[in-house]
Amino acid sequence: MHASNDVSHDGTETDFLAGGGDAGMLLRAMDWSRSSLGEPAGWPESLKAAISLLLPSRAQICLFWGPELVAFYNDAYTPSIGANHPAALGRPAREGWSALWDMLEPLLEGVRQTGTPLEQGGYLFPQDRHGFIEDTFFDISYNPIRGAGGQVEGVFCIVSDQTRRITDERRLNTLRVLSLRHGVETAEEAARSFVGVLPGGEQSDTPYALVYLRRQDGTLWLAATHGGIVDAGLGVIPPDAESGEDERARALVRVDRTGQVETLLRRFVIDPPAAAAERVVLLALHAGRDPAGVLVLAKNRRVRPTDDYRRYSELLAAQLSASLSTARVLAEERHRSASLKQQVAAAIAERAEAEAQLRQSQKMEAIGKLTGGVAHDFNNLLQVIGGNLQLLARDLVGNERATRRIGNALEGVARGAKLSNQLLAFSRRQPLEPKVVNVGHLIAGLDDMLRRSLGERVEIATRMADGLWNTLIDPAQMENALLNLAINARDAMDNHGTLVIEAANAQLDAQYADRHSEIEPGDYVMVAVTDTGTGMTPEIVEQVFEPFFSTKPEGKGTGLGLSMVYGFVKQSGGHIKIYSEPGHGTTVRLYLPRTRDAEDRVEETAAGPVQGGTETILVAEDHDGVRETVIAMLAELGYRVLKARDGEGALTVLESGVPVDLLFTDVVMPGAMRGPELAARARQLLPRLAVLFTSGYTENAIVHGGRLDAGVELLSKPYTREALARKLRQVLPSPQGSESQGSESQGSEHQRPEPHAATPAGASPRPAETALRLLLVEDDTLIRENTAELLAGRGHTVVQAASAELALATLETTTIDVLVTDLGLPGINGVDLARRAAARQPKLGLVFATGAETATDSLTGAVAHAVTVRKPYDEIELTRAIQAALRAAAAGSP
Repeated sequence: MHASNDVSHDGTETDFLAGGGDAGMLLRAMDWSRSSLGEPAGWPESLKAAISLLLPSRAQICLFWGPELVAFYNDAYTPSIGANHPAALGRPAREGWSALWDMLEPLLEGVRQTGTPLEQGGYLFPQDRHGFIEDTFFDISYNPIRGAGGQVEGVFCIVSDQTRRITDERRLNTLRVLSLRHGVETAEEAARSFVGVLPGGEQSDTPYALVYLRRQDGTLWLAATHGGIVDAGLGVIPPDAESGEDERARALVRVDRTGQVETLLRRFVIDPPAAAAERVVLLALHAGRDPAGVLVLAKNRRVRPTDDYRRYSELLAAQLSASLSTARVLAEERHRSASLKQQVAAAIAERAEAEAQLRQSQKMEAIGKLTGGVAHDFNNLLQVIGGNLQLLARDLVGNERATRRIGNALEGVARGAKLSNQLLAFSRRQPLEPKVVNVGHLIAGLDDMLRRSLGERVEIATRMADGLWNTLIDPAQMENALLNLAINARDAMDNHGTLVIEAANAQLDAQYADRHSEIEPGDYVMVAVTDTGTGMTPEIVEQVFEPFFSTKPEGKGTGLGLSMVYGFVKQSGGHIKIYSEPGHGTTVRLYLPRTRDAEDRVEETAAGPVQGGTETILVAEDHDGVRETVIAMLAELGYRVLKARDGEGALTVLESGVPVDLLFTDVVMPGAMRGPELAARARQLLPRLAVLFTSGYTENAIVHGGRLDAGVELLSKPYTREALARKLRQVLPSPQGSESQGSESQGSEHQRPEPHAATPAGASPRPAETALRLLLVEDDTLIRENTAELLAGRGHTVVQAASAELALATLETTTIDVLVTDLGLPGINGVDLARRAAARQPKLGLVFATGAETATDSLTGAVAHAVTVRKPYDEIELTRAIQAALRAAAAGSP
């Protein structure tokens, strides 16, 4: 655009550009002939009105107009865009805001396309305003501007720069949390507690921090780090380290009388140390008046450096120095009051406690193994009972009395399943599906459920600490654990009292870990449930986690609630502790390991009508009752079902070439091949084969560290028909455009039919185009039976024969439309069988099934009218071969 100064302001059509300071002058001086908007005189009245409103305003306003979102803004807005002014004025927004266009475009287009205003406070926009990318925060109000026809033509944006406020609030909150710390007893604890409070991530003021503490000999040692720093030769700084010559570095470390801080500078940056002033802040730490160490704070390159940052760093050092002073006073007091007798007594008590904990741990482990095995067998029994009850219920529709009794029986199965799951939880054998969870959010989501479960006479209070860390746990099991603790608390308070649920960050140090051998020192998220109930004696506390132990009257509980909580916490790598005293209530504390990963978004599973499908499912299950029940369920849902008793049998079916869409296998089966090995071998044959595991007791086959292996789909026993149906539709690929697994080697591209609602029990098989009488000759029993099932499912009558001799006997008495025979038969081979069969029934269609790569030409020449299908074949290929054989026989030539 070129400048133009001949602008009139005496009632012309461009008066709306008058005034507006520098921005107005720039707009008037622009050559608009090359713009998509054209000359200002011809702009829409709505655009003119908006510009006349924003130019003189003192508020920060920006207007984006038209499909290109051409930008107009006033003088008040220019600081917000920084170095991009004035180039962005009058240009499409994509050019002026290119650095953050991926964030800005969805906001603008959302308002422009929907006509819905957008308002949000503290929105983060990383942008270059002072020669570097910095984090800026704005309160935004985006409003649509409509043209003469009522359509949205532009977006009118009023913003307010909140960067300074949000930065100050963040720093004040960090200082407040630091000031509230308590219970720090040693200098090392003070250092670790300090870095644990510092916020992390790209938006923090201190991306990393290191705390060096001074020993009595003058050396500095690395006591704590923040931000993922790894000790790479930074551990110990000798007291006689050389000091550098650079004056700027010396100015930074004047408070350090030994010159060790300058040595630190040289370790963090490339010489000269003066460059460190641009990257890190080093501050002396004191305990009282004595030097106690050095605090190293990194400067965030996305936060604008100001004097406030230096003052904030000094306040952080002052807070840590205060904690170090307290820790020194406590250490001196402990040293003065300690005695040999107390030390001996402590050692004896510690050893006794460790031995008691070891005995308790061994006992709990033994009970866990026993209960896990019982749960496995129990789940198989429940699956048989529950599955057959559900099938029976569909046969008795209309019989109200029978339906009611079946419903009562199914309720008993559900209660048994809950009992079994609690046993598995205690034995740490339940498959967890952990997600990154913020327990504060999880507890808030449980509020309504807890209030309904506990009743109006129980007052519920929650106390969530600021800045809660995330933890990696199974959210559903965590909810169950909290609900169990809350119900136990309600019963202990006789349905009347106060229940307090707390969550806070916690650190378990090495000293605590030494007293509890099953845990590791480190960062944890602590969740505490406290009641005002009757409390418990120490003897009862020792037993509360044992399965079936209960202080409730007979019939009032299973004694598995706390056992489930115990197993879940241990399986999650955590720690559980009970504090209780008769007459003073009980507190149960759960310590769950911290994770630095971002919180996962919990997706709700949509509930809808149960759907089946027409895919082929291979069931591998060693338990006869379970296998027959699940086959009946699958058949009722419309699926074609193949079966195998063990892994070897299932692999034989897959190698036969019979098409299979999904393998539904038990995890633990007899024989050398268990479920995971079968799945791996199956996917070598059929890479796109869907696999669904089922088990009542996974052992360590698909669960490691208490967590389900990545990519593994599991349906735990016992399961309902509805759960089975939904899980299958979840695991099976979408039918549109998918290829049958059995046809991969042949390159077939036919599509599977659409999934459909479950068909009633006893529904007739899917009819074929023409019902035929087929003679299937195959010496492998599994291949023969499974292929016969598929062909019968298409409406054909299938006569089976295990040898050529039996097939010839059948041909003497029965008219056959098509002979389907394997080549490698015992005795008479398939070729000779075909010749003799054709001699007996000249109109007989002939299909050879073979896995040989070079067999086609020799067979075609050997037997007239024969059609060949190669293994592995799928249902469609076999059907096509049969139809082709009929046509060839009718025409008298192949």
